Parts: sequence; structure tokens; C-alpha cells
Amino acid sequence: MLAFAAMLAAASALAQPAPPRAAKVSEEQGAFITLGTMGGPVPAPDRSQPANALLYSGRVYLVDAGDGTVQQLSRAGIMLPRVTGVFLSHLHADHTGGLSAVLALRNQTNVRDRLTIYGPPGTRELVAGMVASMQPAARVGYGIPGQPWMPPADTVTVIEIAGGETLSIDGMKVTAAQNSHYDFAAESIENRNYKSLSFRFDLPGRSIVYTGDTGPNMAVEELAKGADLLVSEMIDMGGTMANVARNSPNMPAEARQRLEQHLSTHHLTPDAVGQLAAKAGVKALVITHFAAGTPDPTRTAGYKAQIRSHYRGPLTLAKDLDQF
Repeated sequence: MLAFAAMLAAASALAQPAPPRAAKVSEEQGAFITLGTMGGPVPAPDRSQPANALLYSGRVYLVDAGDGTVQQLSRAGIMLPRVTGVFLSHLHADHTGGLSAVLALRNQTNVRDRLTIYGPPGTRELVAGMVASMQPAARVGYGIPGQPWMPPADTVTVIEIAGGETLSIDGMKVTAAQNSHYDFAAESIENRNYKSLSFRFDLPGRSIVYTGDTGPNMAVEELAKGADLLVSEMIDMGGTMANVARNSPNMPAEARQRLEQHLSTHHLTPDAVGQLAAKAGVKALVITHFAAGTPDPTRTAGYKAQIRSHYRGPLTLAKDLDQF
């Protein structure tokens, strides 16, 4: 029982709020941390998979949760029990792979507050699978006979949303826009069942827009109008296609052309990011989701030059754990 008491004490300690991390913007205004800035799904040794944290009014909301999210929260000085909500832009594994650990470790450390997960159609099915995977560990608990364990299903709530919806959450207005990460026809069954979303967070002190994965899109441009901060994905087409050539040297030219077309319409090139930021009139721009890996100084200069040909405002190429 002494061991069990020690474990409960540790869980209780985890439940205590951590001191706020030094920020350029206060949590009262809404601070945004780029926890992971790699463009998935290929892992990298120096960048974590796509994940972000929005800190506002004493609460923490994850905005995507790629693999390594829990570790990155710890590195940012954020205790896991502070996370009260999750926003998923879409259901690709590089943006959701860390959510299972978030759910399971909250349950294992006896965090009793429900976690609300907002995401596109399919989120309920995704989370149900994660909850099911937690059942064996929940049944055995810490291996102490008669010791109760909170049912995993009682720790999470899922709310599925679509483009055009607006929610009021803890004093902030959250608006979703369906973007162009998928090419399904507007009236198709696929478009009804599978959506990729961008989010706008309107807080009392500032507005933050997160593109998630998207290609050029009028809905995202409208969503970002006048935002204080635009956090945008970006793809390096040259670097990405060079990686493809190394991994698949015998790819037929026609298949390569189709892939390049697909990537350029499902993601934003530096030129497209600059146009988006300029047309939306955002006050500051942060780039994340670096497909093709960490940029070297030459490539970084090229990115900035292309973006600057359209957008002249404050520009940052984010690193893991940067705060804005």
C-alpha cells in the first residue's frame, strides 16, 4: 500500500498547475506555442510531429496532436492536466498520433476532468478506437485488488464540427473553415464524410488563425481576414520532390507529375503562403509544418524571399517550442 500511496501522491502532483512559461504574449491575451513543427508523416531527429498549444485564461488547448505531443508539453513546462480541450484539423496520423498518449496518461494519473475533443467527421470513431485501446490497462489498474479505476470512456467528450461552424468555448469564439487539403467534389459522399479544417480563435485580446494542412483556398483567406497572427503550414516542393526521388528513384515521370500536382494543391508553397497572408491582411505570420525537413540557411533565405514578394509584415519560421 505504501507503493500505491506514493503513486497517488505522484498523480496528485501531476494535477497541480505548472508555472506559466515565459511568453511574448500573456496567457490572458492568448499565447500560441508551436510544440511540433515537422511536416509529417516522415519523422525527423530535430523536429517533433505537428502539434500546437493555445494557452488562454489558465487553460491549455491542443491544436493538433502529432506524435511526441506529451513530451513536447513537458519540455514547454506545461503539465498534462492543464489540457482541457483538443482541436484536430484533420485525421491524418501525423496530426493525431500523440492523442492516444494524451488520453491514456490523463487516465492513468487519475485526471478526472473530461477532455473535450473537437474535430471533423470521423473524430468520434478515431477517439473511440483510442478509448478501446485503453481498456486493458484500466481494468488492471495498478494491480491492487479491489482498487477502482476510472472508465476511460468517462474521461473524454467528442464534438464533430464542419466548415462554417462557430463555437463559444470558455470565453473564446472558435470558427472552422473547410479547406482544400482534400480534392473531393463538393456534392460527393467523400466530401460529406471526410473534411480538413482550418481554425480561427478570437480571444478578447487577439485573434489567431491556424491553417492546418491546406492548399490555396478562399475559405481560409476569408477566415484569416485581419487576424493578429496567422500560423500557416508550408511545403518545400523542391526538397519534397528530391526526397521522393531518393526514396523512389524508379517512379515513372507521369506518376511523379501527378504527385507534384497533388502536393501543390493540397499544401501551400512559400509563394502561396505570402499571397494568403497579404490578401488576408494579417498582422503577423508564423510558418510551421516544414515538409522536406529542417531548412538550411540557403533554403530559409529562399522561403523568406518568396513570402516577402507578397507579404511585408512580421515573419517567423517557427521552431519547436517557439511561443507567440
